[in-house]
Amino acid sequence: MNFEVISPKTTPELLNAIYANQTNNFRIGAGFTDLINQFKSQQTKELILINLAQLVDDSFKLIVENKTNFQVGALATASEIIDNKLIQENFPVLHQAASKLASTQIRNVATVGGNICNVSPSGDMTAALIALKATCHILDCDGNEREELLSSFIRGLKKTSLTKKEIIKNITIPKNSSQNLKSGFEKVGSRKSMEISIVSLAYHIQMNEEGIIIDAGVACGAVAPTIPYTTSACEFLIGKNIITISESEKEEFANKVLAYANPISDIRASDWYRKEVLFNISKTIFDNE
Repeated sequence: MNFEVISPKTTPELLNAIYANQTNNFRIGAGFTDLINQFKSQQTKELILINLAQLVDDSFKLIVENKTNFQVGALATASEIIDNKLIQENFPVLHQAASKLASTQIRNVATVGGNICNVSPSGDMTAALIALKATCHILDCDGNEREELLSSFIRGLKKTSLTKKEIIKNITIPKNSSQNLKSGFEKVGSRKSMEISIVSLAYHIQMNEEGIIIDAGVACGAVAPTIPYTTSACEFLIGKNIITISESEKEEFANKVLAYANPISDIRASDWYRKEVLFNISKTIFDNE
């Protein structure tokens, strides 16, 4: 395979590189943790690599608090997510998802944008961001910008709404309505480390001071062609008291999550096993209250 590498240092250089290569076969990357494996299995004679590792633009890189949301640059790494105090305090689900991603070496280079654009049903940070109702902010090579909920940005197996002219600049997460949170990321694999999820569950539940659930976001990974946001399960929780939630209500919630699952059987697990695990972890996320 023949590579030509372009390493833009500014956003105008990046947009020019995308524009200039519209008729060529090109890929955009930063950490390349997913793309390297794809290059091995999908041999191409000529390929342009637009390498973002040297890009200097805070809107692509930083994690910042705004008036109504938190902005996470598409080039922020999993390690930067883990170390960020704003993420730790406000969005434990994202902190835990990043912490459970692969190895330290991978986390040091794997980016949020790469995890999203790889469009894996097992994407850990992607599942957390979908549960958080995150929005993608997208820039095209003509300088136009648009935004789209991450849950709708992903259109199918390995498919997004991104065109060849576009790139994700950053992701925004709405601020919490309350600091009373039940937020976490459950991941089940066949090994303790370096494992792709067999099943994962991302949840971010907000309560008032009495424990009444006022907002909820839940997404499940590795159980469908995409990572579904479990709308009816989230709606079911609103108004429930998380302290006194009954066993029957926990089971009903778990069944509503399970309704979004359409898993396959593969070398790592059967469809039956994935459904059983998803039901069980969905039912037990309330148990330590």
